[in-house]
Amino acid sequence: MRVLILSSPESTHFTCMVPLAWALRGAGHEVLVAGQPDIIPMARSAGLNTVSVGRQFFGKDLLSPPLPPNKRPIEIVGPLTPKMTMIGSRVWVLHTRYMAPKYLEVARMFKPDLVISEIFDWAACLIGGVHRIPVVSHRWGVDPMSHLMRATAEDLLQGTCERLGIEGGLPKPDLLLDPAPPQLLVEGAPVGAPIRHIPFNGSGAVPDWLRRRGDRPRVCVTMGRQTISLGGLPMFRGIVQAFGDLPETEAVMTVQEEFVDELGTIPSNVRVIAPTPLNAFLDTTDAVVTHGGANTLLTVAGFGVPQLIMPQLVDQFEGGDLLAAADAGLTLRTAEAQNDPAQVAEAVRTLLADERIAKGASVLAETMAAMPSPAAVVRDLENLRCAY
Repeated sequence: MRVLILSSPESTHFTCMVPLAWALRGAGHEVLVAGQPDIIPMARSAGLNTVSVGRQFFGKDLLSPPLPPNKRPIEIVGPLTPKMTMIGSRVWVLHTRYMAPKYLEVARMFKPDLVISEIFDWAACLIGGVHRIPVVSHRWGVDPMSHLMRATAEDLLQGTCERLGIEGGLPKPDLLLDPAPPQLLVEGAPVGAPIRHIPFNGSGAVPDWLRRRGDRPRVCVTMGRQTISLGGLPMFRGIVQAFGDLPETEAVMTVQEEFVDELGTIPSNVRVIAPTPLNAFLDTTDAVVTHGGANTLLTVAGFGVPQLIMPQLVDQFEGGDLLAAADAGLTLRTAEAQNDPAQVAEAVRTLLADERIAKGASVLAETMAAMPSPAAVVRDLENLRCAY
């Protein structure tokens, strides 16, 4: 079977599909990742064959131009709302319309038997409609968006479908895969077929000391690569200050090298390291402070580690709310709370001491471990038939 994998031009949107690509390769299938230059390095680091399509997208530019200095998006527009999702979805749907001819040309040459894409890329549905092959849509994790985006996609891609000879408008995926456990399903979102989340956090070296437990409870602070570069430096300084008030803990903060000197005075119980594959040291970690990015949230949840979510963008707010509702963590969902070192410190203390949260995190991990592995899902994909 020849499988074409598509992704919108954000590497973090792509990583959720890497374990499934590995499983397909392991089962003897040919896999090709097609995408803009933004995702190609990540795909190649995972050992996958690629074809670069179009120009680099520079997705961060969608967020950064209107930001005043040292202000995060949450401080300007607040938490995500359904209306904001609908407005923001137009960018990705129009992007699909622009990129569709290029992806269709790749499909014409590669002749796939199956197309897999993440939830923001609608070109897969167009390819499926043109070539009459099954299409799989793969969620990143907690998904409050794709079902709200569908109507926009059907509207803005109607003309494209007509020009391509696709009757009945934009085809629906033949299968929706969901790596999030049932506790993290957004109300109103369609239920997808489960697939166990297998962490892929990129590659990198892990210091030896990080593989061993220390004398104090260890808390990892990992806020993704975008948070600090999108006005997050003052918040990072506040987090450092919060751990200055938690001498009973050991904090490990992942920060890009270019920002380390701007963090200010670092307390003796805080160690700053370069971004490092998270799954390589979570088994020596007692709690995690994170922005709640889909891959990060599910990676931590899979290890049964309590987490404090400090959401910054789109799906991260819903992810934090659902995690808290599952008693697997806490969330500080306003800029005011996130910017207050005292509230951050108190939330960390609660994470480390509350047995209810420890139990909830453990139950969530057990649920995830029982979900079908990517290898098991491959057997279903081998029998998938196009419903279009």
